[in-house]
Amino acid sequence: MNKAIADIRKDYTAETLLEKDVEANPIDQFRKWWDAAIASEIPEPNAMTLATASADGMPSARIVLLKDFNETGFVFFTNYKSYKGLQLDENPKACLVFFWKELERQVRIVGLSVKVDAQVSDEYYRSRPALSQIGAWASPQSVVVKNREWLEEEFEKKKTEFTNVDIPRPPHWGGYMIKPVMIEFWQGRRSRLHDRIQYTLEEGSWKIERLAP
Repeated sequence: MNKAIADIRKDYTAETLLEKDVEANPIDQFRKWWDAAIASEIPEPNAMTLATASADGMPSARIVLLKDFNETGFVFFTNYKSYKGLQLDENPKACLVFFWKELERQVRIVGLSVKVDAQVSDEYYRSRPALSQIGAWASPQSVVVKNREWLEEEFEKKKTEFTNVDIPRPPHWGGYMIKPVMIEFWQGRRSRLHDRIQYTLEEGSWKIERLAP
């Protein structure tokens, strides 16, 4: 074992998470923690790990950015033909993980993915910078390409094509919502006796339980 790696550790002392202090609804609890993350000015609090799996169970994970959340679920945008998009087509089950290390907190969300309405995707796409809009057309996300030069040439072609015109949303690009069936809130504590509060959706209501660390 590499001792230099094995000896990396931190004792967590910032906060507690007790049953008496959490909200009855996990979205309200997430909003409380989200507001704290925003107020703390930590970099990119909307960065989250998205874990997906193919129909045969092959897993994959990557960082994506949260763009909205509400009582129904958590929204991000991507290329529908990307590897994550293809996996979500095969298997809609997915997991999101937020890690706010400065706050010694994690949130784990398990749920089912659905594509958001086209109007929602159109609205968000129009809000993006023009060069990001062009990038969505130029990049065949997750596909093997010849080299960087090829990618830049495709980008320049699309820039020329969309000069002085409104850039439409590509039909292969849009949003997904993860509708949660389980949300776990993790608060780091001393001696690795972390607080873990799990919400599980059962017949339309949220059941709250404590998990051992």
